[in-house]
Amino acid sequence: MALVAALTAGGCATAPAAQGPAAPSADPLAVHWTRTAAEHSAVFLQTFALAAERVQEMAAGLAEGRWAVVLDGDETVLDNSEYQRRRARAGLGFTLESWLEWVREESAPALPGSAGFIDRVRDLGGRVVIVTNRDEEVCDPTRRNFEALRIEVDLVLCRVNGQSEKDTRYRAVEAGSAATGLPPLRIVAWVGDNIEDFPGGSQAWRQSGQAVFQEFGSRFFVLPNPMYGSWERNAPSAAGGPGPG
Repeated sequence: MALVAALTAGGCATAPAAQGPAAPSADPLAVHWTRTAAEHSAVFLQTFALAAERVQEMAAGLAEGRWAVVLDGDETVLDNSEYQRRRARAGLGFTLESWLEWVREESAPALPGSAGFIDRVRDLGGRVVIVTNRDEEVCDPTRRNFEALRIEVDLVLCRVNGQSEKDTRYRAVEAGSAATGLPPLRIVAWVGDNIEDFPGGSQAWRQSGQAVFQEFGSRFFVLPNPMYGSWERNAPSAAGGPGPG
């Protein structure tokens, strides 16, 4: 009994104090996670580290300046969660006017790992192309935002005439017709936060089986964005809904 009592007392002495629920965030959970979660930093750093390893492997033997990596801009390199936070706290949603105002602030910070990855691509002799669906009218403020962050990119291709589809711009990069002074470039990797940031990518891929995802972790590298995306248009899932099986 004395031994039992001693063990019980020792257990009570070392047991962690019970913790109540955390105070609710003033922000939507998706914004709160993006801005505060350790997991957010971890997955960005992890993904960019893996992408850098794979790009180094793929760049071996390629001529300097003749190959490229394509990245999306928003929620891939540039962190716009402050815009989301402001709108949510004001009880407002997205509007084009408020978005353009935010972009013109040129104050979006870099996401974890993005600047280091871009530097690594350039050190390996590659070009860096940003293909973003920011409108052409704010492409210059977008370029200046990158410059303010000391992120050196070779080209920023914005959306023209509201055309969000990116494959046409990818083909222009490969053909050498995307910008004066850039030769045809072999794209070795894509990085983005939206399935539509990848060639031919669509939310319909979720219903297409695992084979359609085979390039992820090899040439395609996807980052999490729980705040917005093409997934918002998906129908609600049924219980036990289908996955990429």
